[in-house]
Amino acid sequence: MVLTTDKNILELLEKTESIKKGHFQLSSGFHSDMYFQCARLLQYPEIAQKTAEALAKMIDFDVDTVLGPALGGVIIGHEVARALNKKSIFTERKDGIMTLRRGFDINNGERVIIVEDVITTAKSALETAKVIESLGGIIAGYACIVDRSEGKTGIDIKSLVQISPNIYSQDNCPLCKNGTNAEKPGSRPN
Repeated sequence: MVLTTDKNILELLEKTESIKKGHFQLSSGFHSDMYFQCARLLQYPEIAQKTAEALAKMIDFDVDTVLGPALGGVIIGHEVARALNKKSIFTERKDGIMTLRRGFDINNGERVIIVEDVITTAKSALETAKVIESLGGIIAGYACIVDRSEGKTGIDIKSLVQISPNIYSQDNCPLCKNGTNAEKPGSRPN
């Protein structure tokens, strides 16, 4: 299995039922008619490995450590670290605040790439960047499987797929206006 194009990744996302259509409230609070559940893709070790290898090939800068924010970035971050032969760590929320725990550390000047499954607003990635910088680390870059940010994050993101599904503020969501309730499949409480 070789993953070389957006089409290959999209086919795998569809095959593993990682793309859901309906009415969803994203972790960011926005609503959408499409949701990416990359955990379904990454549940298959061979697919996770090949996906990470494809993403690692896009990382054309020096990296010391791969950091995947919990929860979505943990598996893909670990697999990208394996492909790059680098250390893999993760941040997680404690009392709603992104933090580095479990004895993980970042040394002064350590170059860290933040790897996510899906990026929409980059809230988790940017919170993670603050943690890294507060410990003296350097943000080497950002990467993800699916980038649905449409370039609105202000950061350069390496991604296997760039897609622009419909995203609505809760106040202007036509799906809500049609009377459907939004599912909340994300890992962050809103």
